[in-house]
Amino acid sequence: MLIFMMGMSVLVYLMGLMSFCLKRKHLLLMLLSLEVVVLGLYFFLYFFLIFFDYEFFFCMIFLTMSVCEGVVGLSILISLVRTHSGDYFQSLNVLW
Repeated sequence: MLIFMMGMSVLVYLMGLMSFCLKRKHLLLMLLSLEVVVLGLYFFLYFFLIFFDYEFFFCMIFLTMSVCEGVVGLSILISLVRTHSGDYFQSLNVLW
């Protein structure tokens, strides 16, 4: 059962990566797919640590870093929406 759950977490990770690659036009969809990738990695790490009977302290560090990553992404999204009125990447002009 534990190996099945580790396989499912790898599947969630790969689906998040595929979603990240396919939804690259909107920043909000990219941030959501990055959070799915982080959740897949967290579940894999959690089940890996259960499988080998290790401590779960590293899981708390990983969750803290993933929350910081999410907050930075949302703050970039808010500043982008305030300056360019949308999260659509094609509306951004690099020359301006």
